[in-house]
Amino acid sequence: MLVGCSGGADSLALAAATLFERRAAGWRVGLVTVDHGLQPGSAERARGIAAWARESGFSPVDVRAVHVTGEGGPEAAARHARYEALDKAAAEHGATAVLLGHTADDQAETVLLGLARGSGARSLAGMPARRGIYRRPLLDLSRDVVRAAAANATREPWEDPHNTDPAYTRARLRQALKQLDHALGTDLPANLARSARMLRADADALDAIADAERARLAQPDHTLSAADVQELPAAIRTRVIRGWLLEAGLPAGVLAAAHIDAVDALLTNWHGQGPVALPRGHVVIRRHDRLRIAGGPTPEPAKPIL
Repeated sequence: MLVGCSGGADSLALAAATLFERRAAGWRVGLVTVDHGLQPGSAERARGIAAWARESGFSPVDVRAVHVTGEGGPEAAARHARYEALDKAAAEHGATAVLLGHTADDQAETVLLGLARGSGARSLAGMPARRGIYRRPLLDLSRDVVRAAAANATREPWEDPHNTDPAYTRARLRQALKQLDHALGTDLPANLARSARMLRADADALDAIADAERARLAQPDHTLSAADVQELPAAIRTRVIRGWLLEAGLPAGVLAAAHIDAVDALLTNWHGQGPVALPRGHVVIRRHDRLRIAGGPTPEPAKPIL
């Protein structure tokens, strides 16, 4: 397995714990660190983490430099580049798992961010403890507990200045969470993380029901019967619509709740309205009691051969 390590206290604690556990479990443990190139000295810092990892007994040790660019702002672009690098490292080294150092506080911040954006239950369910090859073994532990454990690591943790820079959404959210926790007088991060676990169980059950309904209602021409779908409960109906759109090739990252609501209105508030425009040039049309997806990305014209 590979440990994803930024050099921060959380990931150093995870690395130290994994080294300790591997002795009894007989694991082969490697480490991968991603250099986002967003701050001065990032390459040198990545090399320092790699040197520490080799001295500590990790093998293999991998440094991945990425170019951060793309949609959704710098935080989303950095996250996308990081996971893409971790995916490639896992594939090249034949890793069966990649361990990440997210804590209950990170989970609470994710839930609050979902609430602020008006997201549904799936988003409010936060980060899963496991998905695919990724594992988050510290997700039920508070940041304070994990950082206290980092004192046992043989390397001084690095504090990312972006974590306290108000220019970044996550940093502002972290400060807001502290203020809410103080104002409410409860262990808010732990309570939000607990809510995320319950919402994930609910969302998993609803998704399973929606998948079964979508399979039952599937048509060879990839249309949906308005009469059949509009009778479903709203929580199931909107999931059926989303799954139908994903099957048509729309990327999950570009579908917003507003898009799903607009398609849903073709079922629940039908009054002859025109097509619903979706990202990447797709549209959904209701004709003769059926929903149909049309359009799509417009191919670039062929360049002339000179």
